[in-house]
Amino acid sequence: MKHNWEQIDTYAKQWVKEAGALIKKSFSKELLIQSKSNPNDLVTNMDQEVEQFLIDKIRLTFPSHHILGEEGFGEELESDEGIIWVIDPIDGTMNFVHQQRNFAISIGIYENGVGQVGLIYDVVHDELYHAFKGKGAFMNDIELPKLDAVEVKEAVIGLNSTWVTPNKRIDREVLTPLVRHVRGTRSYGSAAIEMAYVASGRIDAYITLRLAPWDFAGGKILVEEVGGTATTLEGEPLSILKKSSVLIAKPGLHASILNDYVKREQ
Repeated sequence: MKHNWEQIDTYAKQWVKEAGALIKKSFSKELLIQSKSNPNDLVTNMDQEVEQFLIDKIRLTFPSHHILGEEGFGEELESDEGIIWVIDPIDGTMNFVHQQRNFAISIGIYENGVGQVGLIYDVVHDELYHAFKGKGAFMNDIELPKLDAVEVKEAVIGLNSTWVTPNKRIDREVLTPLVRHVRGTRSYGSAAIEMAYVASGRIDAYITLRLAPWDFAGGKILVEEVGGTATTLEGEPLSILKKSSVLIAKPGLHASILNDYVKREQ
């Protein structure tokens, strides 16, 4: 069955903008904030409302499509067959609660495991990063250029300080030398925004040890469309069906981080 991807792309952009408008309206209201299993893992009524808004639109317009959503209103999938919308209604909820900025709506639309449409909407700055497989990536109407190679010593990387302090997921000594050798590190508190910043050249790489598919599904498509590389920290392909570590970087830099720092320590 042939799908009209231009139509899917057009609807997705429209719905993301409408969802952003809902979020902006909420700024003047009191938020209802709950925590998930971890007290620092917050969820608000807006996370849930935005996900439900997007899912209602998708189910009404594309009833045969599948949906994975962070807040649990989608499906539990064991296969990546068919068309799957992978949704994070507010990526960077802690930023949303504390700052009302540095968060984004993220959507990746995949067919049989292959990314076709990626959207990351920085609501407050009204920056919609979008990519259509084979047709380039854009920030609003501006086409993003292909990424240039950069050396480690000239790179600015997105990395949370958690991963260079004692933690359960990685020996802190693995990434500490990288932090010493790069030009600088940043942490924005939203995986989607950090991936959009790699795609647009604002930072050169993004590394994290723990992400769910809805955190990286949209960003992976964006970054790959401008020539970047997206894998696990072991260099394996990312799967939209499971959580994993993530290494996203410009050409050349990805291999340098993987081979000269991560694998050297393993």
